[in-house]
Amino acid sequence: MKKQSANELRESPGFRALVARRWAVSLTLTAAMFIAYFGFVLVLAFHKESLAVRIGDHVTIGIPVGIGVILFAWVLTGIYVWWANGRYDRAVHELKSQLRS
Repeated sequence: MKKQSANELRESPGFRALVARRWAVSLTLTAAMFIAYFGFVLVLAFHKESLAVRIGDHVTIGIPVGIGVILFAWVLTGIYVWWANGRYDRAVHELKSQLRS
């Protein structure tokens, strides 16, 4: 890869749009995870009684909610992988092909 071509690519509107999209997706998913995780922790810290409600003989509602937070992280990871393998990789391939031209 020529240095001039790499600089042209970095300055191209397509590359800048791709970087902006990647940041937007990453920050959105990160914010969603922070809200879910720290929301759970804050409820544990300041409103324990809401998670201490029993839904069985030995299970409180906090257990499935905690499992839900973990599953939510897996879902967000899956969303990112789906996006990255589809749209992001396709856009990177298009930018690379323009660079070779």
